[in-house]
Amino acid sequence: MTLIKSISGIRGTIGGFPGNNLTPLDIVKFSSAYGVWLKRKKGSGKLKIVLGRDARISGEMTDQLVTASLRGLGIDIIQTGLVSTPTVEMAVRNHSADGGIILTASHNPANWNALKLLNGSGEFISARDGEDVLQISENEDFEFSDVYNLGKIYFDNEAGDRHIRSILDLNLVDRKLIARADFTIAVDGINSVGGIIIPELLKQLGVRKIIRLNCEPDGNFRHTAEPLPENLTGLSEMVFREKADLGFAVDPDVDRLVIVNEDGSMFGEEYTLVAVADYILKHKPGNTVSNLSSTRALKDITEKHGMNYFPAAVGEVNVVEKMKKVNAVIGGEGNGGIIYPELHYGRDALVGVALFLSHLSQTGIKCSELRKSYPDYSISKHKTVIKNEIDFKETMSRIRKQYGSFSINEEDGLRIDFPDGWVHLRKSNTEPIVRVIAESTTKENAVRLATDILNLLEE
Repeated sequence: MTLIKSISGIRGTIGGFPGNNLTPLDIVKFSSAYGVWLKRKKGSGKLKIVLGRDARISGEMTDQLVTASLRGLGIDIIQTGLVSTPTVEMAVRNHSADGGIILTASHNPANWNALKLLNGSGEFISARDGEDVLQISENEDFEFSDVYNLGKIYFDNEAGDRHIRSILDLNLVDRKLIARADFTIAVDGINSVGGIIIPELLKQLGVRKIIRLNCEPDGNFRHTAEPLPENLTGLSEMVFREKADLGFAVDPDVDRLVIVNEDGSMFGEEYTLVAVADYILKHKPGNTVSNLSSTRALKDITEKHGMNYFPAAVGEVNVVEKMKKVNAVIGGEGNGGIIYPELHYGRDALVGVALFLSHLSQTGIKCSELRKSYPDYSISKHKTVIKNEIDFKETMSRIRKQYGSFSINEEDGLRIDFPDGWVHLRKSNTEPIVRVIAESTTKENAVRLATDILNLLEE
C-alpha cells in the first residue's frame, strides 16, 4: 500500500492506515491545505473551485470528502461530475474560478486515486506552490468557517459539451473533411470518462462508425490502465477484425492519446505528438517543445519545417513553462500528451483526436502509411537503485566527464546526445532509483546506449 505526497498533488492506494495510504483523513487534510493555500493567496473575498473526477470506484467517496472539506473552509464548489482532466482545466477558465481539483490517479490501477491541483489559469500549480500546500497539510494549519459562512455547491453539467465545442471551433479542425473521409474508428475508453467523451467528440466530428471497447464508465478497468502496447491487444485485435481505419486509446483521465493503425499495429505513443505537430506546422509556423525523455523525431520534423525545437524538463508544468517562454505553437510529452496552446495549456487527448483526424483526412493515406512517413527511432527504458547518494553524485560527475565531447543537457538530470541517439538519466522524486532512457535508430543501439550508462551507475 502506498501514499505519495509530491508538489503536483497527493496520490495513493485507497484504504489502510492514515499517513501510509490514501485514507479519508489524508484526503481531508490535503484538500483543506489546498483550500487554505488558495485563501491566503487571494487574501479576501469568496473563493470558488472547480471539481471533477474520473470513473474510479473510489471517486464518489473522494469527491464527497473533498467537497465537505472545502465547503467547511467557506469555499464554493463548481461540481462537474464525471469529466476528463482537460475538461476541468478548461472549466476553471470558463468559470473564472480560483482553482480546480481533479480526482484521478491517471494511469495507476483501479485501487489508486489522487488529487491533482490547478491554479486559477486551469494549469497545474508550480513546484513552489506545491511545497506550500504540503507544508500547510503537514502542520494542519487550518481554520474552518462558522456555520453561517459555509461554501455552496453549484453544478455544471455542460463542461464536457463546452470542451468539445471549443475544439470544433478551432481553425485547424476540419470537420467537413473528417466527415467526408467516412472513418470507422474503434475506441478503448478503459472503463472511465474516455468512454463517454471520446465517442461523443467523434460523433460531433462527423464520424458515423464508432466501435466501442471498454467504454462503460464503471471504474473496473478491464486491463492495465496505462495505454501501452502490451495493454492494448484487445483494441489492436478489434481494429483488425472489424476492418476499422484506426483505433484510439486513452488513459482514465483522458490526457494521453495512443493510436492504433488499421492493420492492428501501434502508431507509437511517442509519435502522437510528432504527427499532430507535423500537421500544425504545415499550417502555422512556430516553435515546438517536448520533454527531455521524448523522441528526437519531433526535433527532426520541426527542423524540416524550418522551425526551432526546444527541450524541457520532465513534467507537464515544466513543458508548459518552456512553451510559454519560447512561444511554442505545439508541445507535449512522448507519452501521448498533446498541448495545443490555442485551446489551453494542458495535455488533452480530445484535441489530439480532432487534430490527428484532420491531418489523416487531409493526407488521404492509411494510418500506417502516415506513421512510415516519420523518422523511425526506438526507445529503451530502464531503472536502477541508488545505493548511496554521495556515490551517485560522484558517478554523475564521472559520466559527465567521460561523455564531455558530446552535447550534454543538465536541465533535468543528465541528457547526452549522440549522432545516432541520446541517453537521459534522471533521479526519481519519489523512489531511490535512477531512470535511464535511451533512444537510437535501432532497438539494439538504444539498449546498448542505456546499458553503457547502467554499467557505469552500477560499478
